[in-house]
Amino acid sequence: MRRLSIIAALALGACAAPQARSPDAAPALEVQSRAISSAALFGTPRPFAPERSNAQIAEDIIALGFRLESGREIPHFSRFEGPLTLRLAGAVPPLGAAETDRLLARMRAEARMDIRRTDGPANVVVEFIPRAQIRRTVPDAACFVLPNVSSFADFRANPRGAHLDWTRVVTREKALVIAPADATVQEMRDCIHEEVLQALGPLNDLYRIGETVMNDDNFQTSLTGFDMLVLRAWYHPSLRPGMSAEAVAARLPAILNQLNPAGRARGNLPLDETPTPAAWTLAIESALGSRQRNRSFRFAQQALQIAIAEEWRDERMAFSLFLAARFAPDGEGERALDALVTAAALYSRRPGGAVPRAHVELHLAAQALGAGQYPLVLRLTDNAIPPARRTENGALLSSLMLLRAQALERLDRRAEAETLRRQAVPFAIYGFGSTEAAQNRRDEIAALIRNEPRN
Repeated sequence: MRRLSIIAALALGACAAPQARSPDAAPALEVQSRAISSAALFGTPRPFAPERSNAQIAEDIIALGFRLESGREIPHFSRFEGPLTLRLAGAVPPLGAAETDRLLARMRAEARMDIRRTDGPANVVVEFIPRAQIRRTVPDAACFVLPNVSSFADFRANPRGAHLDWTRVVTREKALVIAPADATVQEMRDCIHEEVLQALGPLNDLYRIGETVMNDDNFQTSLTGFDMLVLRAWYHPSLRPGMSAEAVAARLPAILNQLNPAGRARGNLPLDETPTPAAWTLAIESALGSRQRNRSFRFAQQALQIAIAEEWRDERMAFSLFLAARFAPDGEGERALDALVTAAALYSRRPGGAVPRAHVELHLAAQALGAGQYPLVLRLTDNAIPPARRTENGALLSSLMLLRAQALERLDRRAEAETLRRQAVPFAIYGFGSTEAAQNRRDEIAALIRNEPRN
C-alpha cells in the first residue's frame, strides 16, 4: 500500500517556508489536458544499481517477503507461475497505458520477467478509480493491492472475505491494484510501480531500506535497481510457491551471487537490523497523517526520541530527524537546521542514500535561500538535481530547479534563472498536476526571500 505522498505536503523550508496547500484545497488537476509522460520528460530509464551486499539483500528479501506491513507473518513463499499478463480497467487516465507499458518494458529488460499487457483476462488488473473513493475505502492510502479479486466491485461485495488474506495465498492466481484515476501523472506512476511490484513480489515495507520503493518514507518513487533485483530473484526457477522462509533463505545466496556478481564482492556496510518498534511506526504515521503542524511535530519528536533510545544510525534515525525538522515550529530554526544536516550526513553513508539526501537538501536549500546564502543554494541543488532527475521525481526536481533559479536571479544571473524556470515547468506539471499548481510552487519559493537587497 502506498501512503499519501509526502512531497505533496512538503513545505519547502522545514522551518521557514509557507505551508503547501492541503489536498482538498489544491488546484484542479490537468491530467486530461496537460499530461506529460515519463518517457517524454526523462528519456531512457537510468535506475541506480543496488549498493547493498548480496548477504544483506538476502536478509532484506526474507524480511520483505515473509511479513505483511501490519506485522503478521506470511508462512509460505508465494508468487505467480508461468507467463504473466496485466490488464487496465476503470477510468484509465490518458497516460495510464503509456506509464504501465514503460514499467512492464523495464520489468522484462531488468527483472527478466515474462509479462505483457492484455485486453483480456489477466493475472493482475490495475483498476483506476477516483481518489475520493479510494480514501473512503482506505483513508491514508493513495493506492493499494489485493489478492484473489479482479475488480473493485468484487472487493466491495465482500471486503472482509478470507480470500483477501495474503497470508493464505501460496500460488498467486490473480491480484487487483487500485490506482487513482484523477491524480497527477507522477502519483499515478508511483502507484503503478509500487503496487504492481507488490502484486508480483514481496508485500512488506521497511523503513530501514532506503534504496527501494518498499519503504513508506516514499522518497523512492519509481522502481530501483534494488527492486528489480528482488523481483528477478523472486522469480528465479530454483524457488517454488509454498517454500518456507528457511528454505528460501538457504537458496538466496547462490541466486544473488549468480544475478548480482558485484554484490558478492561488496563488503557489508554497517547496517542496523534491529526490529522497528510499533510505537515508532505509529509516531511516524501520525506525524505524516495529521493536518495540524504542532501535532505532527509532537509525533515527530516522539519518533526521534525512540530512534535515539534505540541508538539507530540508519534510515530510521535519518527520517526521524527529517520529520522533526520538517514540522518544527517557528523559533526552532537552529535545531531544525542541525537535524537536517545530521540527516543528510546519515543518508550519505547509506546504500541508496543519494535520493533521500536530495529530499533533505531541498529543505537545506530552502533554508539557505531564505538566509540569503545563494552560493550555498547552488551547491546544494547542484548535488540534489541529478538523483532527482535520475529517479524521475518531477515534483522534487522542479522544486530544486526553481530554488536554484531564485538563487541565480539574486546573483544577477537572470538569463540562466529564466531558462531554468522555463525548463522546470513540464516537470512541475508532471509532479504537481497543473499549471496553477506549478505556479503556486514557484510563488512559494519566491516567498522564501524576505526582501533582502540583491547582490
